[in-house]
Amino acid sequence: MSEVSSEGGGGGKHKGGKPKGKKSSTHIDMTPMVDLAFLLLTFFMLTTSFSKPKIMQIIMPEKPKDTTQQKKINQDDVMNLLVGPKDRLFYYVGLHFDQVESTTYGVDGIQKILMDPKYKTNPRFMVLIKATPDSKYKNIVNMFDIMRITDTRLYALVDITDKEKELITKTPETK
Repeated sequence: MSEVSSEGGGGGKHKGGKPKGKKSSTHIDMTPMVDLAFLLLTFFMLTTSFSKPKIMQIIMPEKPKDTTQQKKINQDDVMNLLVGPKDRLFYYVGLHFDQVESTTYGVDGIQKILMDPKYKTNPRFMVLIKATPDSKYKNIVNMFDIMRITDTRLYALVDITDKEKELITKTPETK
């Protein structure tokens, strides 16, 4: 707290005979203010909620017990998206391929292709996302976001084959 100390009564006499008041010094104790500051700091540190990491929910299918009951996939129902190095994206439709086509991650690229009515109206349409070892993590996350934006129901992240890697390296750079 604070205290005012005044010792003695007055000083000498001035004109008019009134005694001069002695100047008193003030002393402020800062200990309670420091205690309060640390209590507030501790309170806000303990009650603040830190930002939680954002996650994307992915529902993985269960592995079938009987593989003979699995349905066959028509090759026209499958689109393969190849996430390549240097922010490159390639695709082809079907299970067998000779060449791949290059596209972009934007609205005029893969999103426009996936929004095509021949894919949107097909309930068995499936997208296989395949990433090269040199591809960037953000591009794979972008592909999952695009699947969500285009409302593609069936998609999976699968391993890329050596033949697909060769095809990507032979395809010229897009501008």
